[in-house]
Amino acid sequence: MNRPGQAPPEYGAAPPRALDADTPVRYARGVGPARAALLAELGVSTVRDLLYMLPRRVEDRSRLRPIYELQHGAVETVQGTIGAVRQFRPRGRRGLVITRAAVTDGSGVLHAVWYNQPYLARHLTHGRAVVLHGRVARRAGEIQMAAPEFELVDHGEETLHVGRIVPVYRSTSGLSQRVLRTTVLHTLDDAAPIVREWLPEGLRRRHRLPDVGTALRQVHFPDTLETHAAARRRFVYEELLLLELLLLRQKAAWEAEPRTIHYGDASELVTRFHAGLPFPLTQAQRRVIAEIAADLSRPHPMNRLLQGDVGSGKTLVAATALLQCVGGGAQGALMAPTEILAGQHYLTLHNLLEALGLTVILLVGGLPRAARQEALQAARDGRADIVVGTHALIEEEVEFHRLGLVVVDEQHRFGVGQRAALRQKGDCPDVLVMTATPIPRTLALTLYGDLDVSTLDELPPGRTPVKTYTRPTSRRPQVYEFVRSQVAQGRQAYIVCPVIEESDKLQAESALALASRLQDGAFRDLRVGVLHGRMPVEKRDAAMRALRAGEIDVLVATTVIEVGIDIPNATVMVVEDADRFGLSQLHQLRGRVGRGAHEAYCILIADVKEEDEVGARRLAAMVETGDGFRIAQHDLELRGAGEFLGERRQAELRQHGASDLRIANLVRDHEWLEHARRDAEEVLRGDPDLARSEHADLAEALRLRFGGARVENARVG
Repeated sequence: MNRPGQAPPEYGAAPPRALDADTPVRYARGVGPARAALLAELGVSTVRDLLYMLPRRVEDRSRLRPIYELQHGAVETVQGTIGAVRQFRPRGRRGLVITRAAVTDGSGVLHAVWYNQPYLARHLTHGRAVVLHGRVARRAGEIQMAAPEFELVDHGEETLHVGRIVPVYRSTSGLSQRVLRTTVLHTLDDAAPIVREWLPEGLRRRHRLPDVGTALRQVHFPDTLETHAAARRRFVYEELLLLELLLLRQKAAWEAEPRTIHYGDASELVTRFHAGLPFPLTQAQRRVIAEIAADLSRPHPMNRLLQGDVGSGKTLVAATALLQCVGGGAQGALMAPTEILAGQHYLTLHNLLEALGLTVILLVGGLPRAARQEALQAARDGRADIVVGTHALIEEEVEFHRLGLVVVDEQHRFGVGQRAALRQKGDCPDVLVMTATPIPRTLALTLYGDLDVSTLDELPPGRTPVKTYTRPTSRRPQVYEFVRSQVAQGRQAYIVCPVIEESDKLQAESALALASRLQDGAFRDLRVGVLHGRMPVEKRDAAMRALRAGEIDVLVATTVIEVGIDIPNATVMVVEDADRFGLSQLHQLRGRVGRGAHEAYCILIADVKEEDEVGARRLAAMVETGDGFRIAQHDLELRGAGEFLGERRQAELRQHGASDLRIANLVRDHEWLEHARRDAEEVLRGDPDLARSEHADLAEALRLRFGGARVENARVG
């Protein structure tokens, strides 16, 4: 770095004598202000960021093939000598300049063609040796490569862009792969030897991982594909270990908070509640209820994730937890992402708990003024035992008499800030967050490492799997006829209109148009209702009451019914343009039927394009399985971790300090998740604040990766 008071070097000057990993990237060799601005778009601001900007993939361009062996359509690398070079403007193509070079290696002639790069004629000189890499085409007796990457070489000179294993980076306009490779190579030469080693030697030896200097060189410009894979494993492990250390320290910091609410004995109330249920609890429900009960008796607040498939009985577990809280002398709150889901939870809890003498109230934004004021007062003075609502619960005017337990449903739809705001309505209350998008336990422990994880992996007895079918649009009349046959038997059906991403307004208009078309056409003698998120509260409530009362035969809806609809008499779910929906979303929609005693069906209408492999696999997975855990695994494999988690959880991980994983792939690298988790637990068991000298580098890595304030907030002491 520059000495205090010393002016930074200008672009083009030699790098600072003390160039190190924290040097702004603009001072790296060959960068300067303009390229630094472009690199900032890729998240690169320092030399360290540049070195850790690992390639998306590497291409093996080391295998040179004789020209005469080149196959049409193959991507190949060849080396030869430049012969004739010609540049011309074709007739009728104004503004187009074509550069054409003949290259021979003694076995044949290859014609390389570039478009609108007239400057190439100055570099492609007759007699120069060149290595080219690109897709081969055989046309009219000629062997061609269109716009190949190339590198001019001298005898014995090492190539950078072709003729070797070459890195391919994420890029942005104005930064070509050639520029990125050259910049990274220069920076490796100047700074990699002094990059700090974060990983303790013992952990590197345990997993046979290379040191950071070797790993940086081999991940960018590997000698072999094997050395690249080994280097990448090192950085995958490093990233996951740091993430686990942060999440586990956050969990430990939470557990260090003293419990301020101590519950009385509610066992008799819980026993009466379970005895009055018309069905037995599953073993999974009993196990999770016991885990929560143990949490509520510990000296620190609960912070638990409850995950389970659609219909696995999460609401009953939450009701039991709320009963333990209220029976023990405190209040409970349940926050849901939509008013429809909040209303469904209110009805369920009211029906389940009213006979036990508990008062459950609803607090949502659409309440009339008088009802809202009454609800606010009941929460404030303690008359309300349980308050169910949407994000309206976190508004400033909402106060609780003695909030003991916060339950957050469909937690991935809330940011960590919203959950924290609800938690602040009490004095360190217990927190239970729920999700119906279950994921494998190992993955849950990693992504939600700051939470204890409970899993409902068993469905209640008697639930019949929903039969799922795909049908092309040409079969829509037959699908509608099947819906009519179900209604004739006294059942009800849903038809979900296509996804329109542009706006909620267009989505609502689509639902209204589809409902009108069906009422005037295929279902002219049936009672067709409509439900969408932009309806006024009173109309939405009226539609829900009519649906529950059996006064609607077919409900046309947007994805607002994805959660919160529980109509046991509904047996058919039809999803229009199903290939446009996400896999987890389709599974949630399917979960709206099959909730009663009758056989249920989910029909996915779609014309999947031949090139849409992901869409076809998504629909195939829906037909293949009704298991939410397997659905989630398929979804993770198809979309990758970032899209799978969704914007809310990614934003939440950023707020926790754990931004999107830059290197690790949660499907491909699942074994390293387990290694990182175990090693982080082992390190923190003996040194919870990473205060020992042997962990000083890990502590510094955490600070640099996640920010000093976040790491400090995760301290136990």
